[in-house]
Amino acid sequence: FVLTPLTYLGGVFYAISALGPFWQKLSLINPIVYMVNAFRFGILGHSDVNVTFSLIIVTLCCAVLYGIAYYLLARGSGMRE
Repeated sequence: FVLTPLTYLGGVFYAISALGPFWQKLSLINPIVYMVNAFRFGILGHSDVNVTFSLIIVTLCCAVLYGIAYYLLARGSGMRE
């Protein structure tokens, strides 16, 4: 339910510059955009977003998600005793 729209707005199948102005701004909230653009720069040498900024966003997303996962595992969320 969440991943499909993020994938379509993430620029996986087309460049973000092909979208309208509203959808371009909306897609910049999507973390998949930054992952896709980092891969695109690595393979093609071209990116819609600054590569350094993309890598910073990807690193921050990974760190936040790692922290959430660690917290849930340490708490034992939903585990029976």
